[in-house]
Amino acid sequence: MVFEIVGEIADVRTIAVGRRLREARRLFKAYGPGRWRKLKGVANVRLPDGTIARGEMHWYEAHGIGRRELKVKRILERP
Repeated sequence: MVFEIVGEIADVRTIAVGRRLREARRLFKAYGPGRWRKLKGVANVRLPDGTIARGEMHWYEAHGIGRRELKVKRILERP
């Protein structure tokens, strides 16, 4: 799904870190070494049809590397 984040991501929580992160080896190979974490949060997103909806976001993040592979896991509210 193609989308654009509108504003800030709120209510950020850590889902997995270190050994509990299934994708750690792939992330290391693709983006480099780091303390990889999987996080989730809530943000307003602009969908391909132009509407703005509130959605649950999931992504991976490491210090010095930043956010990678953001995706909208589910739509929480539609206008």
